[in-house]
Amino acid sequence: MKKRVVILGSGNVATSIALALNDKCEMVQIYSRTLANAQELARKVGCQAISDLRNVAPDADVYIISVKDDAITSVVDAVPDNGALWLHTSGSTPIEVFREKRSRYGVLYPMQSFSKSHPARMSEVHIFIEGSDSKINHEINDIASLMTCNVHQATSAEREKLHIAAVFACNFANHMFTLSSEVLEEAGIPFDAMIPLIKTTVAKLDSMTPQESQTGPAARGDQKIIDKHLASLNGDKQKIYKLLSQSIMKRK
Repeated sequence: MKKRVVILGSGNVATSIALALNDKCEMVQIYSRTLANAQELARKVGCQAISDLRNVAPDADVYIISVKDDAITSVVDAVPDNGALWLHTSGSTPIEVFREKRSRYGVLYPMQSFSKSHPARMSEVHIFIEGSDSKINHEINDIASLMTCNVHQATSAEREKLHIAAVFACNFANHMFTLSSEVLEEAGIPFDAMIPLIKTTVAKLDSMTPQESQTGPAARGDQKIIDKHLASLNGDKQKIYKLLSQSIMKRK
């Protein structure tokens, strides 16, 4: 029997999970505060769209809360416990958000950057899970395994470290791309010039550690070049360049 699943959320993470589970589970409902957003995702997975938590189906097997971190508690509080399995997908919200409010609960945290316009290959994603007890852990593992074979146990404290690491590896790295594009724009050079460099940098990580693959003037200890670059920068870019260069040099 396929699990009956309600997705509470319609954003980037909710969309990827709903699409990944669609062929393997029976999607019952998609909830969003904005009905149009719920309808957009519900059409893709062939289920009901709702915008009122009072209308959440009471007879599903699994409820996956995939909303902003600061909205998780309000969703939990708005829907009574029905004995089903309740999960959230947050990296930094502890499992305790469910305690004394749900009898069966846990976390299903996919380590990936999600965008509706660029669907993730869930089969390649690492999912970190945590359950309220060992039996629940097995249930969550079974659900996560429908999407990927890369399933790992992680406590709330470990998951927070994962989230911090992801911010460095993804969010901050992407901001560096933004700063790079702005520097190039000043010279009238398209950002496309950086794409092969970025792809090669990432590809090296298949066979090298990040520390081993580090290159550039800071890695070489080339202070003359660093000073020259700093002189051509100002504001936040200058501060960030200097701070990161110092951090790299300390590790050499």
